[in-house]
Amino acid sequence: MLDLDALNFDKGQGTVTVIAQDAATGVVLMVAAADREALARTLATGEMHYRSRTRGLWHKGATSGNVQRVVALSADCDGDAVLARVTPAGPACHTGSVSCFGPGALAPDALAALDATIATRSAIPVGEREAPSYTRRLLADRNLRLKKLGEESAELVTACADNDAARVREEVADLMYHALVALRAAGGTLDEVRQVLATRAARPAR
Repeated sequence: MLDLDALNFDKGQGTVTVIAQDAATGVVLMVAAADREALARTLATGEMHYRSRTRGLWHKGATSGNVQRVVALSADCDGDAVLARVTPAGPACHTGSVSCFGPGALAPDALAALDATIATRSAIPVGEREAPSYTRRLLADRNLRLKKLGEESAELVTACADNDAARVREEVADLMYHALVALRAAGGTLDEVRQVLATRAARPAR
């Protein structure tokens, strides 16, 4: 996941800068320092560890319970900074705020938030709720998923043919929701779609 030998700890006098980002929403949670020992502990446990001038080796959430579970760790081009995509169990900031950067950092990635909600719904065992949500019904019924995808696609085509911008926006949103549900039901994730798009964007123009 992360090659510690490729990091430049000397530049930061034994540490690198770590930017913690919520993997689901894209919100930047906090910035801290980590040395080789902290990152080794992170890799070994799957939870973020940092190095603080006052705390020393610091397991995030060890006291509060607000741990940060690692999704991915990526070094920057100079090897002196690490992007940690995490799943937080609670607020990142000691003030109780989700992000150390305050409310201004919390502008949501609506698509990521929607995908996270769908993922939560998909984790609920079938039959656990007396009245399953619409998302759960779609996840459990392949024919209903396919039917709704067809309907929403047709409605988008009609709105585009009518050149109705407001309806087109609404129909695109509806289609994206149903597409994300279908993606989840097929075992895919929004991050994987993003990777496909990133790969395509990186191809040389023809």
